[in-house]
Amino acid sequence: RLFQLLEFPVLFLGATPQNNPALYTLMNYADMALGTWYPKGGMHKVVEAMELLAKEKNVKFQYDQPIDRINLVGNNIRTVSAARKDFASDFVVASADYNYVEQKLLPPTHRKYNERYRSKRTMAPSALIFFLGINKRIKGLLHHTLFFDMDFSIHAREIYEQPQWPSSPQFYISCPSKTDSSVAPEGCENLMILVPVASGLTDTEEIRERYFQMIIERLELILNESIQPHIVFKRSYAHNDFIQDYNSFGGNAYGLANTLLQTANLKPSMVNSKVNNLVYTGQLTVPGPGVPPSIISGQVAAQLVSKKLNAK
Repeated sequence: RLFQLLEFPVLFLGATPQNNPALYTLMNYADMALGTWYPKGGMHKVVEAMELLAKEKNVKFQYDQPIDRINLVGNNIRTVSAARKDFASDFVVASADYNYVEQKLLPPTHRKYNERYRSKRTMAPSALIFFLGINKRIKGLLHHTLFFDMDFSIHAREIYEQPQWPSSPQFYISCPSKTDSSVAPEGCENLMILVPVASGLTDTEEIRERYFQMIIERLELILNESIQPHIVFKRSYAHNDFIQDYNSFGGNAYGLANTLLQTANLKPSMVNSKVNNLVYTGQLTVPGPGVPPSIISGQVAAQLVSKKLNAK
């Protein structure tokens, strides 16, 4: 069980623990030595804080304006087009899905990578997620709980070696109401159940419901507690939602796999040599997937933009 506990976080990096570079054992060190931090009020409080800081720096946000085209003159972006408006652009930082930006927003002549390159990339997992509101308190759960009652190696193999919906999935539950009273009414629980699954799978409501029943029955058995009759809110989220909300390639949730040949400078470049005033940022480029790396990616992108603008 201790080995499984140490291996589970690595599962999201894009390979079985045996095939991941040893560098990523630092993840476990960070968890144990530095702890896992939780923002009061939930993860969205981080987004709200960043938005507030940006506004204090006179950043102007354009909400509900999905970009559908990048317009170039020569090798320079002049405008980006949304459904209702064109925006003049001195510089573009693309934090959307890398593949979506290249394939849907840029003309073929200015794409950095071709289809052959993309077809050879290995993706990290997607996720099947259930958000639940429970009208009672649940014993036996902590803020973070991992369930290893099934064979871990089989689940890992069904993500990476033989991609398919898992036969006996491992899962993780976050119950923030155990430590944060603001996320659920008094006497209730707020649950998020996450199952790592392969990217690119067929995603239907029937499949989601089958897995929900499988997991909730196991959870009730393990905790020896009735849960299903007390569900007052339920929402599922999987491949189709990642595609719909984030234009995610293959419905992935965690970007490119962190294999040795997709680590550091071997990831897709932040700079497009065919477009002078464009840089990429986010989990599909340097340094990689996850909230902290994506934030670091934004910092690196800002430095690149500043350097390019100052060089003019």
